[in-house]
Amino acid sequence: MPSAETTPARVHEPDPVRPTREDEVAAAGSELIGGPIGRHALLGTSWWTPVRVIALVAVGMFALGLVQKVPCYDGGWFFGASSQYTHACYSDIPHLYQGRGFADGLVPYFDRLPGDMDYLEYPVLTGVFMEVAAWLTPGSGSIQHQEQWYWFVNAGMLMVCAAVIAVCVTRTHRRRPWDGLLVALAPAFALTATINWDLLAVALTAAAMFMWSRGRAVAFGVLLGLATAAKLYPVLLLGPLFVLCWRAGKWREFFQAAGGAVVAWLVVNLPVMLFAFKGWSKFYTFSHDRGVDFGSFWLIWVQNSSHPPTTGFVNNAALVLVAGCFLAIGALTLAAPRRPRFAQLAFLVVAAFILTNKVYSPQYVLWLIPLAALARPKWRDFLIWQACEVAYFLGIWMYLAYTTSGDAHKGLPTHGYQWAIALHLLGTLYLCAVVVRDILMPERDVVRRSGDDDPSGGVLDGAEDVFVLGAAARPPQHAAHAAAPQVDWGRPEPQPYQDRSL
Repeated sequence: MPSAETTPARVHEPDPVRPTREDEVAAAGSELIGGPIGRHALLGTSWWTPVRVIALVAVGMFALGLVQKVPCYDGGWFFGASSQYTHACYSDIPHLYQGRGFADGLVPYFDRLPGDMDYLEYPVLTGVFMEVAAWLTPGSGSIQHQEQWYWFVNAGMLMVCAAVIAVCVTRTHRRRPWDGLLVALAPAFALTATINWDLLAVALTAAAMFMWSRGRAVAFGVLLGLATAAKLYPVLLLGPLFVLCWRAGKWREFFQAAGGAVVAWLVVNLPVMLFAFKGWSKFYTFSHDRGVDFGSFWLIWVQNSSHPPTTGFVNNAALVLVAGCFLAIGALTLAAPRRPRFAQLAFLVVAAFILTNKVYSPQYVLWLIPLAALARPKWRDFLIWQACEVAYFLGIWMYLAYTTSGDAHKGLPTHGYQWAIALHLLGTLYLCAVVVRDILMPERDVVRRSGDDDPSGGVLDGAEDVFVLGAAARPPQHAAHAAAPQVDWGRPEPQPYQDRSL
């Protein structure tokens, strides 16, 4: 063992960022639990680490979301056409237990279903998740009793996914663990967590982001491939990663990630593709053929037009719009004065996909919440967006209550629902605009203002650029003569809450 004299001193690691030191809303909110921790507090000596606190908060909020569904669990899912909407507690889970053949022991993708939907319309890994929950559901008693148990079993499995998401977000940015509270306390997260099975894909995507932040490209790819096998949207993250690796010259890591994603996706999908292709392809044909649906700006157009666009036109137009958005994000990545952070671009591409899509279901907000917490960890902006999403969550159920209550028309009429759609679209656009501003003006980015470069970027963190376009090729005038590489441009700003931190 080397002696103390010959061992180099350990480089001092920067202290964790404390939210009440840099965020006014966090500082004000901390008053509910006694106020910010003082400067002389002994941190790191308690069992209550940020990861454990945030995981427990996430589970607690998830449990509150389950309580919110109690009126439906006791009867709203089974009695009365509009009760599940007036109580805003609708969930697909109990309805699909019998509707997709799980109550009858049918095998997803292999066995044809009776009724209009001939095969399960979900990706394979989500179908496996649903089938496992069906295996754990008692098969005795009335069908209502079985559906209640099926929802309860799924809720338990989805709670594990919620905890995984919170932990992964907390650990992705090493110096910013408390940003995970944005996920744990997000009201839209609790309200929409058990509408559908989206949390499985979100958990795998959050785990993939965590692995990339630790420089494990293959593990990132495998997890992203599994996430794509559960829901289509995670594959979009390979787009911004490609452009970032292009700018930084990190081709080896990108191809490792892409290769891992392809292999993992094939391992899950190939057996079903080979032996039950028609059932396997149902998700893709259903997504293509379904008409304009809830939450999208296309629905506002359809409901206010005497000659609404056809499904084919909407498919093509949405494809053009999202492709244009992706090209714009790619150009922004290569031309920005400082290479954007991976989380920023991941949020933008998923948001662009949702905003231009022909359906924006209320649970799609789950896709964005972990990415938003990493891309723009600012409580004010996050809560503005969440308020819009909560308003939409209430709006869609009140609208469905209106359409299912017959002549009574109890709920929100069509024009009111259209305003709710516009509000949640504008909320998402607002957060996108703030993220784009942070990319163009990196000194406004709260993550970089704290002294970091790209803590979720893995091999991209601190890397120098090898290919840039436009303004990025000309460093800002005040940084042109700096001795450090361009990636270190910018400096932390003094914070107004330095003497009272958490």
